[in-house]
Amino acid sequence: MPSKTTKSSSKKKAGRRTKPALTARTADRHDLYQQSVQNTEAEIDFVDRTFRKLRGRRATLLREDFGGTANTSCEWVRRRDENVAVALDLDADPLGWGLAHNIAKLRPEQAARVRLLRGNVLDPEGARPFPRDDGRPIPRRGFDCVLAMNFSYWCLMTRAEMLAYFKTVRRTLKPDGIFFMDHYGGSDALREMTETRRWSRFTYIWDQAEYNPITGRMKCYIHFKFPDGSKMERAFAYEWRLWTIPEIRDILADAGFRKSTVYWEGDDGKGGGNGVFRPTEKGEADRAFITYIVAER
Repeated sequence: MPSKTTKSSSKKKAGRRTKPALTARTADRHDLYQQSVQNTEAEIDFVDRTFRKLRGRRATLLREDFGGTANTSCEWVRRRDENVAVALDLDADPLGWGLAHNIAKLRPEQAARVRLLRGNVLDPEGARPFPRDDGRPIPRRGFDCVLAMNFSYWCLMTRAEMLAYFKTVRRTLKPDGIFFMDHYGGSDALREMTETRRWSRFTYIWDQAEYNPITGRMKCYIHFKFPDGSKMERAFAYEWRLWTIPEIRDILADAGFRKSTVYWEGDDGKGGGNGVFRPTEKGEADRAFITYIVAER
């Protein structure tokens, strides 16, 4: 379910020069994740377009919470010469990988506009520059946009933690700043199940291994399987609480956000999404859906 990429984006990448077959031994889990889970181009398209429509201007300063490999931040600075991004994550491993594999591929002037912070999203102003402090200033407040994507904010298990996080986001935004989140739901989200998607060089497996309907807590894994039969088990593991859209919007209101809007994906006519998200107060009781929640300060 959480994969936001499409078959067409996979084919686009597969159209390049033929590469050696991947195996569990030779594959890189972060690279596989970026290919099979993230769709940074479409994500930034949505953020950029929605911010401009709501505010009548372009956003320039963005913070990517739970930033991981800073893939989205790199996409942001590629868009315009004035764009600046800060990627915040608690884990040094993905930050280091992103520095070596994503930021290193940017032009020098683009790379200079991506700053990495290692720390807790509940205290972004106390986060430390990664890998070290080089003396350059890092924006800590006054963001046009803050992003919490790939459902990672669900690692905050209690209402008190989520409220504290939302208050922190609001405090670090500009007066007209906007908070963007994604969300997934539907009856499939409440089941212990697996979902498999085949790509040109590997198979992605989303595994909802445990779900407790009393607490809302769940354990999920991402596995990868390769043409030679080898498998990368539990390449990524998550312990989350399955939050509903009404819960999230109520907490946003309590945190002081004046408005939150759900952007629902349109139907492609074949039982899937068409990649177009529009604001609405009426969703469909689908088995599975991915939405955006947009909160205005």
